[in-house]
Amino acid sequence: MGNSAIVDLSFFRRDVLRVAPELVGKIIARDFGSGLVKRYRITEVEAYRGEEDLACHASKGRTARTEVMYHHGGKVYVYLIYGMYWMLNIVTGEEGCPSAVLIRGIEEVVGPGKVGRELGIDRSFYGRLLEPESLLWIEEDGCRCEVVSTPRIGVAYAGPFWANKPWRFVDKDHFTKFKS
Repeated sequence: MGNSAIVDLSFFRRDVLRVAPELVGKIIARDFGSGLVKRYRITEVEAYRGEEDLACHASKGRTARTEVMYHHGGKVYVYLIYGMYWMLNIVTGEEGCPSAVLIRGIEEVVGPGKVGRELGIDRSFYGRLLEPESLLWIEEDGCRCEVVSTPRIGVAYAGPFWANKPWRFVDKDHFTKFKS
């Protein structure tokens, strides 16, 4: 990862199905304090698109938990699963149109719970903007990878129509190395 530039927040204020595949190959940077900044290439994401998407948390409407999903893109949406894993999502789109991208994998880290743990994500990140002042941001270094799309993982509860949407986007090299 050589020279890179911080991705402008306007990048996230587009439709989730445009943002999600374009996030694959970008760098997620985390400032841990005391001058320690770690960078990881994003290898796998999933798109969740609004109240009509029965796999999306917003399908149940606006709640305290999903409130940030209704904000403009470029904010962090986190939630806890199994009482131990913080899931990292990036809100996309315009205000009032709840969509988000779940970060499922980064270099050498497979699985969204492990991503949250590696990045030190917790409840305090909820609603933060993706910028250095918030200790978490996205960078672009010009890397281009081949992205493959597959159905999302673990969303059978949403029914076959939504479970079979090819809204999981994976770096092809990562996909062949770690089939999950």
